[in-house]
Amino acid sequence: MDWERMKTANMVSHRERILIVEDEAEIRDLITLQLQREGYFVDALASGEEAVRQLSHQKYQLVMLDWMLPGLNGIEITRFIRTKSEQKNIPILMVTARVESSDIVLGLSAGADDYLPKPFDVKVLIARTRALLRRTQLQEQYATNGPSKFLEVGGLKVDIDGHEVSCNGLQVHLTTSEFKLLQVMMSQSGKVFTRESLIKEVQGSGVSVVDRAIDTHIFGLRKKLGECADVIETIRGVGYRVKPIDHAN
Repeated sequence: MDWERMKTANMVSHRERILIVEDEAEIRDLITLQLQREGYFVDALASGEEAVRQLSHQKYQLVMLDWMLPGLNGIEITRFIRTKSEQKNIPILMVTARVESSDIVLGLSAGADDYLPKPFDVKVLIARTRALLRRTQLQEQYATNGPSKFLEVGGLKVDIDGHEVSCNGLQVHLTTSEFKLLQVMMSQSGKVFTRESLIKEVQGSGVSVVDRAIDTHIFGLRKKLGECADVIETIRGVGYRVKPIDHAN
């Protein structure tokens, strides 16, 4: 590592360590270099078996992995992390050439937090990385201090305690279901939610959301949000998300 990169790395918390699992050396080296330039500490491996062994003795803040790997593939690694690893809550970004809607749904259902198709734009890769790490920091703050009273993305603001929503300062009136959907997605901006996962997240007392009715709720929510409607993105064939904060404006 050259001097300039060392200085950059020292500006970033030592807790921000990322594990890359990618068998194509050229792509693995590219991702490693870009993340190191951003100041992250990176371990890069070429197989799933190596990743499983590494996760048993090294703590990470993010795992970035390919689907098609020799031995254990990306789906199997994801399921291992979510069910058997001590780091089961670590964010997982799947970077892969498997880009069919069914593949994306399978990856997210297995436990991946986000999904980046190959070939990818390096700037998008870095933005997704920041969004996932920021979400982890917010979750840690939640565990330590309790939930934040407000959620903000762009001009959209949610007052959780007051059960109020505003867009560029103008109040927006939502149903209980719409409010819960918006709160869930904004609390994890950048995360892609399948329709099934949204149902699980929002179903509860006073909230009734079933199957494809999610689409109807999202349509109504966007209509009411007006100028802030584009904060909610449709991930075709998969579901929905609120834009990562870096791209919300």
